[in-house]
Amino acid sequence: MQAKSYEIMYVIINKGKASKVLSLAKQHGAKGGTIYLCHGTVKNRVLNFLSIFDEDKEMVITVLEKEESKKVMPALIEKFKFDKPNTGIVFTTSVSQIQGAYVKYNKLNEGVDKPMYKLITTIIDKGKAEDVVDSANKAGAIGATILNARGSGTKETLKIFNMEIEPEKEVVMMIVNSEKSLEIVETINKDMHIDEPGNGIVFVQDISQAYGMYEDNNLK
Repeated sequence: MQAKSYEIMYVIINKGKASKVLSLAKQHGAKGGTIYLCHGTVKNRVLNFLSIFDEDKEMVITVLEKEESKKVMPALIEKFKFDKPNTGIVFTTSVSQIQGAYVKYNKLNEGVDKPMYKLITTIIDKGKAEDVVDSANKAGAIGATILNARGSGTKETLKIFNMEIEPEKEVVMMIVNSEKSLEIVETINKDMHIDEPGNGIVFVQDISQAYGMYEDNNLK
């Protein structure tokens, strides 16, 4: 029996629409997902990578079989017009690298052949997210997204790859050019001492397909 292949789908959209995104995804095969509140750190419109410019958005993260992804992605694009500027962004990834949390740097099987962009995710102690952004910017990143759990009146934890992230942690996500990803990860690791136990975790994912990402052609 052939092993199932999975993708992680991320959807960033205007506040108040995440529940509708998740509902439509379920109609086309998704088993569920997690909704986060998030805000951006980009101060100008140099890049529209995460469609966030100092304003609150919502992010939906769901794990799909690749065959389900082929159904969910077109449905979301048709309904929410992610192929048009300033409507949001949807992209899928596969895990390519992980370090931190007692795990030394590992190279995993990559799901995309020479992807143009990678997603770098850093989980760090609360209050240090902006330090991560500053460190990444030194190495060539432009902007990031900081995630917080959406409150529901009860104690919540973030769940990423089935890892429970307590409220005392923050999650920083950034999309970068593949050529810059290694330098950015190494800079974050050095500045934040990620390779020391208990200081956080950084993982890198290949972006396999994306809609809603627009780059300034004058940016080199």
